[in-house]
Amino acid sequence: MKKKEILTNPKKDRRILSNVPDPDGIRLNLDRRGSDTEIAEQDTNKLYKARMDGQRYIAEFPVVMRIGRKKKTSNCVDISNTGILVQLPSSTEDLGLQKGEQIKLKFQIPSGAMPEGFEMRVNIKAKLVRQFQEEENKKEHYYAFEFLQSMESYHRSRRWGLSIAVASILLFFMALVVMLMRAESIIYFQFNKILYAYSLVAATFLLSRYIFGMLYRNVKVNPDFEPGVSIIIPVFNEEEWIQRTITTCFDQTYPIDKLEVIIVDDQSSDRSMEEIRKIVSKMYQEGKRFKTKNRLKFVQLPENGGKREALVEGVKIAKHELVAFVDSDSFLEPNAIRNIVQPFQDPKMGGVAGRTEVENKFTNTLTKLQTVRYYIAFRIMKAAEATFDCVTCLSGPLSCYRKELVLKHADAWLDQRFLGHPATFGDDRSMTNLILKTHRTSYQDRAVCSTIVPSEFSMFLKQQMRWKRSWLRETLRAMTFIFKKEPFMVLFFIVGFIVPVLAPIIVLYNLVYVPVVYGVFPLTFIIGLLVMALMLSFAHLLFRRSKLWFFGFVFVMYYEFILLWQMPVAWVTFWKSTWGTRDTPQDVSAREKKLEKKQKKAQ
Repeated sequence: MKKKEILTNPKKDRRILSNVPDPDGIRLNLDRRGSDTEIAEQDTNKLYKARMDGQRYIAEFPVVMRIGRKKKTSNCVDISNTGILVQLPSSTEDLGLQKGEQIKLKFQIPSGAMPEGFEMRVNIKAKLVRQFQEEENKKEHYYAFEFLQSMESYHRSRRWGLSIAVASILLFFMALVVMLMRAESIIYFQFNKILYAYSLVAATFLLSRYIFGMLYRNVKVNPDFEPGVSIIIPVFNEEEWIQRTITTCFDQTYPIDKLEVIIVDDQSSDRSMEEIRKIVSKMYQEGKRFKTKNRLKFVQLPENGGKREALVEGVKIAKHELVAFVDSDSFLEPNAIRNIVQPFQDPKMGGVAGRTEVENKFTNTLTKLQTVRYYIAFRIMKAAEATFDCVTCLSGPLSCYRKELVLKHADAWLDQRFLGHPATFGDDRSMTNLILKTHRTSYQDRAVCSTIVPSEFSMFLKQQMRWKRSWLRETLRAMTFIFKKEPFMVLFFIVGFIVPVLAPIIVLYNLVYVPVVYGVFPLTFIIGLLVMALMLSFAHLLFRRSKLWFFGFVFVMYYEFILLWQMPVAWVTFWKSTWGTRDTPQDVSAREKKLEKKQKKAQ
């Protein structure tokens, strides 16, 4: 049975396209709290933030209402950054509260009820803004309260202010520890030059990434820069999420004459086609004044050709100068497209990656581990590469390219083979390599999407193996041109290849060979590992203000003792073309061959 994912449940707007600018001026560009178009003209991200402050999330948890000396327990119906709606059971009499009256509310926000960072205990003052009874059930009383300070402000002042200060100090302290430990490596360098050279290089590489990542800044939104964008969504067996993906791609704060969405189905064998037709039909009916029929296209490939075939088919029919690739299980924030296009003001910019977050972060321990890892991988690692305009992987969930460049490299991309085998995965890294040969690539942190990550260990391990294989293959390909880039980025790139490839050997040497042969406990190596894990965790706490920060520490341990050992396997199998997580033609063929071998052995 498939695991049920735990997702936040935003209260849906009655309008299916609530963020799209209204071409007729019938609907003013206002959010629930009254932010106006003047804010939008100054900073579209501030307008988006104002809208999100009013976003209500459907949730159910107990809320204790303190009215004078009395306490009443109610149930949360929905909650936002600025207020809460509670329901009293039918047996409770009217509390006699007056509009504007202040009381205290005490509750604990469970994981997944609101976005990451809000899951904690709350004891906050609020005022009543309205009370009502539903027409169908006059016995139940509903009370809507507005918090006297926003939840975000409350959390910052009560908890995160101290936590962020501590995280900053500890992150700085961890960096000092790393430098002191590397000073030790210099002292003992003469005893094992290879080992201590690796140690020095790895530590310098890690620290430099954190430093450059911390220094990273977004390209600011230029309200006058609005190039045309065609969003391409390749679909293969994604019936569960595809409607939401299409809706979030279309519902963007971007001019309607500058944005189109193209859905390309790669012969799905599930109900994806049915779900696509439903949402397309709904948008055609409800979004006539937004010209949805001209801006929402749907095509199906005549036969299953793979993700690259689907993307290229979409690019061929795209009418705009930029094309954004969005995975069919990824969901864009309403200002994602406006932000991701900004680096293209540079004519040499060929491609830009957005930030990907985990949508199902609270499902289980595995998804929490990935939540921290994803954030650091984008906000620190990709941000560091963006300093040199040389992001080495424009990730599949959300990336944007110049259409002319994709078409220029389309044949090479589609026909790519490695050691005689077709390259069926690593599409994003492969296209990035083709773009990097002649152009720059960057990262835009405020162009945010979220994606569904594996919540089962078997699927996760298969995904990680696929990623390691494509990383090895594409890194070797990049070696043919990366030397034309800035010298520091070249060094950055080479070290970034050597460190993870040699990591299994270094770990075996320190944790097995040294204790067995020399009888020395590897204390220095273990301390170094713990420091690296704590740096990742504290960086997440510093930026995200989330209780999930500790899972960064757990992830590093999991990587060191489980995922790291996929690397040697990837060394000798990186030519394989099976996905392992979906029924592509290559996976079906490999499974049939495996079954055939078993049958022959059985005979």
